[in-house]
Amino acid sequence: MNVVIVESPAKAKTINKYLGKDYTVLASYGHVRDLPPKDGSVLPDDDFAMSWTTDSKSQKRLSDIANAVKSADKLILATDPDREGEAISWHVLEVLKKRRLLKGKQIERVVFNAITKNAILEAMKNPRELDEPLVDAYLARRALDYLVGFTLSPVLWRKLPGSRSAGRVQSVALRLVCEREQEIEDFNSQEYWSILANLTNGENAALQAKVTGFEGKKLGRLDIKDEASATTIKTMLEKAQLSVSSVESKPTKRNPYAPFTTSTLQQEASRKCGFAAAHTMQIAQKLYEGINIGGETTGLITYMRTDGVQIAPEAVHSARSVIGRLYGDNYVPEKPRHYSSKAKNAQEAHEAIRPTDLSRHPRDVAKFLDPDAARLYELIWKRTIASQMASAVLERTTIDITAREGSRTAALRATGSVVRFDGFLTLYQEGKDDEEDEESRRLPAVSTGEMLGRTGIEANQHFTEPPPRFTEATLVKKMEELGIGRPSTYAATLQTLRDRGYIELDKKRLLPQDKGRLVTAFLEGFFKRYVEYDFTAALEEQLDKISAGELEWKAVLKEFWNPFHEICDEVIKRSNTEVLDALNEILRAHVFPDKEDGTDPRQCPKCATGRLSLKTSRFGAFVGCSNYNKDKKDGKVPNEDPPHCDYTRQIVQGADGDSAAAVDGPQILGQDPQTGLDVSLRIGRFGPYVQLGEEAKPKRSSLPRGWQASEIDLEKALQLLSLPREVGTHPEDGKTISAGLGRFGPFVLHDGTYANLDSPEEVFSVGINRAVTLLAEKRAKGGGRRAAAKPLRELGDHPDGGAINVYSGRYGPYVKWEKTNATLPKDVTPEDVTLEQAVELVNAKAGSKGKKKAAPKKKPAAKKAPAKKAASGPLAEFGSYSDGADVSLRDSGRLGLRIKWGSKFISLPKDLQAKDVTKELAFKLIAEKAGE
Repeated sequence: MNVVIVESPAKAKTINKYLGKDYTVLASYGHVRDLPPKDGSVLPDDDFAMSWTTDSKSQKRLSDIANAVKSADKLILATDPDREGEAISWHVLEVLKKRRLLKGKQIERVVFNAITKNAILEAMKNPRELDEPLVDAYLARRALDYLVGFTLSPVLWRKLPGSRSAGRVQSVALRLVCEREQEIEDFNSQEYWSILANLTNGENAALQAKVTGFEGKKLGRLDIKDEASATTIKTMLEKAQLSVSSVESKPTKRNPYAPFTTSTLQQEASRKCGFAAAHTMQIAQKLYEGINIGGETTGLITYMRTDGVQIAPEAVHSARSVIGRLYGDNYVPEKPRHYSSKAKNAQEAHEAIRPTDLSRHPRDVAKFLDPDAARLYELIWKRTIASQMASAVLERTTIDITAREGSRTAALRATGSVVRFDGFLTLYQEGKDDEEDEESRRLPAVSTGEMLGRTGIEANQHFTEPPPRFTEATLVKKMEELGIGRPSTYAATLQTLRDRGYIELDKKRLLPQDKGRLVTAFLEGFFKRYVEYDFTAALEEQLDKISAGELEWKAVLKEFWNPFHEICDEVIKRSNTEVLDALNEILRAHVFPDKEDGTDPRQCPKCATGRLSLKTSRFGAFVGCSNYNKDKKDGKVPNEDPPHCDYTRQIVQGADGDSAAAVDGPQILGQDPQTGLDVSLRIGRFGPYVQLGEEAKPKRSSLPRGWQASEIDLEKALQLLSLPREVGTHPEDGKTISAGLGRFGPFVLHDGTYANLDSPEEVFSVGINRAVTLLAEKRAKGGGRRAAAKPLRELGDHPDGGAINVYSGRYGPYVKWEKTNATLPKDVTPEDVTLEQAVELVNAKAGSKGKKKAAPKKKPAAKKAPAKKAASGPLAEFGSYSDGADVSLRDSGRLGLRIKWGSKFISLPKDLQAKDVTKELAFKLIAEKAGE
């Protein structure tokens, strides 16, 4: 019996069909071990020793693998053909070695680039050993990312509360987005003019020419700077004689694009299909693992994590055959095409992404796929086929024209291009090609010396535009050009930045959020070397050399770790004031932009004597006045100069993401027509909000997610202040359904059941039918009010009326009478408690609330046991967590055992005993609480 290990159950199912009864194919479900999220999982002082942990789900899967291996003759590791796949095989092997299950077993490693029968059977014939350098590269990368995260995060926690490290690669990607935004904010638009002449030849055929020179001076795109200059040239052209000075036509070729790599697939799927990088990879994973076609699961594309651009010889032959059959022999080039990658650090170890069977046309498989998968498969098929097609042949024509008016001259040029043979363009064009318009512009026939007619001269004003914000596609392309990250990391990198609130996607453009800009500024100010593009690319190159066996992985770690650790130790000693002063300077243009009146942008608008500065809280950064004094606010200190000032504002972005500075004080938007009170827009430390009037407790509403302060007008403000809005009455019970904005977003509410709405705008438009449908769907999923708890025992009636029952509660069994609950003493069980004891317990509890008792002056016979007091000291001490806070185990009385982390507490399961709580468990719970 042979045991084959793959990652996913989908792969396991498909491969098992191909291999037959002599093979058992099991899935590891990805990685089976990981570094536990706690300090000490990687020990630099112990030669970078690494501790691995296995969660409960992976334990079960490893047990299944171990049981199968016990009776097997051979273990075949068939995980993905990349670094992560090699690492998974290594982890499985290490676990089985520790369990001593491999003695006498034959161990093989096989890889295949496609999940097809031929590819898998061929791979089984050509096994190899585990690629140790590739495993070393994985260990180095994993250790690096861990050490950066667990060393840098505590520094950020202390110096920028509310912030988290974006990671080694994510930090550099974030810097790219933030720097582009700074370029946009610093950009000064420049006026320029273009002049176009609409002309005709002798046969009255039209052509359009652009002015390229005037009075012997060559004119570039920005050289006509004002209307006066443009008018001078236009006036001259309206009187001038125009003649053709030269005509040049020459054929050119356009060659097809290389087949897809991971990054180019993500870029094109973003441009042509609007897919996010993560969505593209999810679809590609399904296409790779296989789709059920005609009762058989078939892998439709080759492995999708690659930076190689070559395809296998048999695929090239198949592509040429398909091209000849579908488009004709003239579309098949004389020789097959070969490609090489221009990307920095490209390894080209694997094939490009291509269909496993190029004769499988997109229309033939579309019926087996969902729409997104069908679109992506078609994109991959077209790109692969086009890569082996003949070049497109174009004829580019340039007509130079001379204008003369007296002694003055001007030069004009008309350009056009005609497709003589479309070649690969008949099937595929990449993205939105600017050349497409030019190719469709055909010029009329003219000859040198021919005089041209004039139908009009246009002078058009333009303004230079800032560089565009990154899209996911252009950011991936930039990272690839710089050699930052690897193909398999791009989608995860972008998703991490979005999940942590460092960037947002708006109209497919990446907008840095203030939290992200603050982290970037901090890293640039104090860890500049580690967010430099060249440094990150050089480190990636070192990791690639490890995988090639050219460098020793621990040597690379030592070279990185020693200076990095020293800088972290130095920064942690700096005062928060020093850090904020540095950030004030780095972010000055964004946080404190110059004012039009020339006044100091950092002067407090409220007290006029204070100076504005960045400040931090556990909710993130905000701007506050230097005259803030908590003691004066609380009345503990006499009101001396300077006065206490509580001015705060957020760092706000405008409607298009432009740097806005914040709103200084309330902005009156208008008056409420019903009350006549002012409606104002304000900025608090927790964000922008609208307010009605100036009463002691005025009505307020925060702006929902996605709404910009600069877009709020009176109408929108009144809409927000009108919430919650009554939608109507439910047809079943006549109770009111309302719509509003809550902590978790927009919702509709009925009788204790909340159902989410798709967008904040829907709060103002949702009707009764949709609301009822959403609420019904929520209840069907188990939402809404919980059913009343059933009593464990019914004891009888209280002397004053009303039943007394025994229930099971969160803190143990209790008796209930009306609204009074009394916990049972520990020595009394629900089965043994009597009606008399229950009456005494609830009377004692009710008496403490001022309620009537059956016997108010008599001491109860069975007095309720006092709540257990928490132990005065810790039951166990676990040392300091990575943020420096002490960690210990505490007994919190009726709240049970809890982990104390600094000033915070983390509850433990009720069935857990003190002896079961280890340092590892405590640190793991803290990491989960911190969201690491």
